[in-house]
Amino acid sequence: MSMDAVFKALADPVRRQLLDSLHARNGQTLGELCEGRGMSRQAVTKHLAVLETANLVATERRGREKLHYLNPVPIHEIADRWIGKYERGRLDALAALKRDLEGQSDG
Repeated sequence: MSMDAVFKALADPVRRQLLDSLHARNGQTLGELCEGRGMSRQAVTKHLAVLETANLVATERRGREKLHYLNPVPIHEIADRWIGKYERGRLDALAALKRDLEGQSDG
């Protein structure tokens, strides 16, 4: 698996939304993944192919249906390589501070 393929796959907001959808409910069909997206099945299929190439999505055939599953391993590998070597504690504290400050500005 190429890390470049993972970054390319994650660069597109539609593909990130598809991954979020699978994170919320794994094992969805193409039809389920198309719901509420305002995109053709063909467009969603192309995005899923990029995600499969990057090994971020795995599929399984059940009869006539093809189920899609999130594979979080490549994301975990990126986190270990690009975040893990930095001080994770400091990054977590900064992220929490940012969330707190943004939350205060909403009011």
